[in-house]
Amino acid sequence: MTNQNTYYGWYMVGGAILCQFVFLSVSQASVGVLLLPACTDLGWPAWQFTLGPSLSVASGILSGAYVGKYIDRHGPRLPMLLGAVVSGVCLYGIATQSSVWAFWGLYLVCGLAGWNFFGPQIVNPVLTKWFVAKRGWALAVGSIGISFAGMVTPVVMTPLVDTFGWRAGFMALSAFAFLVVPVSFLMRRTPEDHGWAPDGHSTSLSRPHETEQSLTRAEAVRTVSFWLLVIGFGLNTMAMITILVHAIPFVTDAGFSRTAAALAVSFTGIGNLSSKAVWGRALQQIRPKTLVLTAYTSSIVGLICMLYAASTGTQIFLTIGFFLYGFGFGGTIPLSESLWTSYYGRTHIGAIRGLSYPISSIGSSIGPVLVGFWFDYSQSYTSAFVALGIAYAGAGLFVGLSKSPERKVLE
Repeated sequence: MTNQNTYYGWYMVGGAILCQFVFLSVSQASVGVLLLPACTDLGWPAWQFTLGPSLSVASGILSGAYVGKYIDRHGPRLPMLLGAVVSGVCLYGIATQSSVWAFWGLYLVCGLAGWNFFGPQIVNPVLTKWFVAKRGWALAVGSIGISFAGMVTPVVMTPLVDTFGWRAGFMALSAFAFLVVPVSFLMRRTPEDHGWAPDGHSTSLSRPHETEQSLTRAEAVRTVSFWLLVIGFGLNTMAMITILVHAIPFVTDAGFSRTAAALAVSFTGIGNLSSKAVWGRALQQIRPKTLVLTAYTSSIVGLICMLYAASTGTQIFLTIGFFLYGFGFGGTIPLSESLWTSYYGRTHIGAIRGLSYPISSIGSSIGPVLVGFWFDYSQSYTSAFVALGIAYAGAGLFVGLSKSPERKVLE
C-alpha cells in the first residue's frame, strides 16, 4: 500500500488535485468564457444559459446525500468513474445541441451523476479520513487543482472559443472530463482498510489519532451549528461561484476587452494558488473558524476593488481585486473541511458532508441565474455584485456564530 518513503495518502492528494482541477474547469471556471459566444450564436438571454450550470448544482442535491453515505461505506472509486463518463458524454451532447431544453437537461444530468461525483464533496471527505495531524496540509495541497482551474482555464479557453467557437470549447471540456477515469482507480476508502492509521502510521504500532467519538449524520443535523455552517458556507458558495460565472461578462461590461478580462480573472487562480501554503500552515496553529472569517474578509475586499475598477476603468485595481477574491477563495476547501471535521469527527464525515454540501450549494444554483436575470433587466452588474458582497458578510456572521458540539471522549 505504501513504499518505504511515501505514505499512500499523498498519492490520494495527487488524485484530488487532478479531480478538483477537472471539476471546476468543466463545471464553473469555463462558464463565463462560453456564456456570451453561446448566447450570441443561439439568441438566448444570459439567464437561460446560466440556468444550465445552476440546474447541475441543484440536481446534485438529489444525489449528494446518498453518494456521501456510499463513500463512507465503499469508497469513492465507483462514483468517480461514473461521474467522469457521464460528464464527458453530456458535455459532448451540449456541444452538439441547439435546444435550450436539451441544454438544461444535459446540465441537469451532469449535476445528478456527473462532475459532482469527483468534486470536492467526494474527494475531500476521503482525504479527511487519511489525514488527521497533517489534515490542513493535505486539504490545502489537494485543493490546488481548484487554483489551477481558476488560473489556467479562462486563459486557455478564451482564445480557443474565440477562434473555434463555443461548441469546440464544450468538446474540449468533454475530452478533459475523461482524465478522471484513470484517477478513480487510484482512490481508496480509508487507511485502516489497508493496515494503516491516518498520516501513515502503522495501526499495530500506534494508537488511533482521534480519541473523540465522531457524530453520526443524524446526530449532526440535530445541532444548531450544523445549520449555521450550512447557511454560512451556502452564502459564501453562492457569492463565490456567482462571481466566477459572471466574472468575464462583468469585466467586459465595464469596458475591458475579453483578453484583458481573461487575464484579470486568471489572477483568481494565482491568488487561490498562493494562498494554499498560508492556509495549510495556519491550520496547524490557528482555529479553522478564525481562518474562515479571514478568508471571507479577503474576498470582500477583493470584490470592493473589482467594483472600484469597473467604475474607474483601472486595470491594476481589477487585478488586485481578483487576486484577493482568489486568495479568499483558496481557503474555502481546506478551511471548511477542517472546520466540519473538527466539529463532527472523521468517521461519518462523508455522510455529513454528503447532506450539508448539496444543501449549502442551493445558493450557488440560484445566484448565477438571478444575476443573469438582473443583467438582462438592468444591463449592469454593479448592484448585483454589491449584493454578493453583502452575502459574503452574512456568511461570516453565520459561521462566526457556530460552536463545536460536545463529543464524548473515548476511554
